[in-house]
Amino acid sequence: MIKLTGFNNVEFYLNCELIEKIEVTPDTVITTVNGKKFVVKETPEEIIKKIIEFKRKFMLSLPEVVK
Repeated sequence: MIKLTGFNNVEFYLNCELIEKIEVTPDTVITTVNGKKFVVKETPEEIIKKIIEFKRKFMLSLPEVVK
């Protein structure tokens, strides 16, 4: 999950696996796979960086497979 800031300055966490698309309208609008929309203060580039950081941390936390 990634931490984002809504336009009401309230921080919330969003499951990044549910993101279908990110638009700039000029506000940043995230649409999830179920059609729910979130308007956030972060830019698409910042959101993508947060997703990459989250996935990197997740992948590094997986146990090593020994053959």
